[in-house]
Amino acid sequence: MSAAASCGLLVVDKAGGLTSHDVCMLVRRALGIRRVGHAGTLDPMATGVLVVGVGEATKLLGHLAADEKTYEAVIRLGVATHTLDADGRVVAEAPLPRELDIARVRGVADRFVGVLEQRAPIVSALRAGGSRLHERARRGEPVDPPVRRVVCRAIDVLGVEHDRIALRVRCGKGFYVRSLARDLAAALGTVGHLAALRRTQAGPFDVGGALSCETLRAAAAGDVESRSRLESARLSLREAWGNRPVVWLDADGARDVGCGRPVALERVASGSVEPGVIAAALDADGRLVALVERGDGDVLRVVRGFGARGA
Repeated sequence: MSAAASCGLLVVDKAGGLTSHDVCMLVRRALGIRRVGHAGTLDPMATGVLVVGVGEATKLLGHLAADEKTYEAVIRLGVATHTLDADGRVVAEAPLPRELDIARVRGVADRFVGVLEQRAPIVSALRAGGSRLHERARRGEPVDPPVRRVVCRAIDVLGVEHDRIALRVRCGKGFYVRSLARDLAAALGTVGHLAALRRTQAGPFDVGGALSCETLRAAAAGDVESRSRLESARLSLREAWGNRPVVWLDADGARDVGCGRPVALERVASGSVEPGVIAAALDADGRLVALVERGDGDVLRVVRGFGARGA
């Protein structure tokens, strides 16, 4: 299979126990393509939507980082871990809150909806001092996780049973559900950690149509039906870009941006680009040839070019 033919985006339902990198390795084996990356890392314990780019689609991943994600989570109260999830070692225990019911939990959870300051987990992929926090923590170095402004759009408390709270969380980019588990438990008067996490949606990508890791393994082993499912699930560059801004260029404009050259706005056959906005540049056949933005004067500057041209 040619690189252009396999280029595209895959939405995978990551299984528990795998890292996001492990999923990329499964895709590499299944397609025989080395250039594979992912957007929106999931911890090994977590399952659900992982967006994977293949070939030229890896250039899109930084632009497809979802501003909104939905998770289903279970918080266990009374036990804290160093990673804030079930994979960590126990660092503290505390009594469960008295008279804990769904109404009380909903009232407390509402405090975490909106724009808030959130301290990241010690074990996370954030960088500080040139290293990721989890790397420094593994080396035994002191780690002071940053406090960042994040957005939580909704928390639905689905159930409360003994020491477990089931939630659905809709949040913005950079929000840590592990940190929410710690902070919600503290607000209830105890400690806690994230016992289970499943990402059901990342931007426009939903877990309902996602490829399973079992399908990827079977495709890598040569199973014809699994390979067919994998190929039919691949989204082209244009499909992956979705409803984000686009412009259609004439033949000369499409050729120039495909070569990395800026083009005059007069080469735009349809659509427009507002200053500060990145748009997909399409040729007359609707194939994505570059990502562009408005430069100085009446020109479009190439942000990313695509060698697959038309994938």
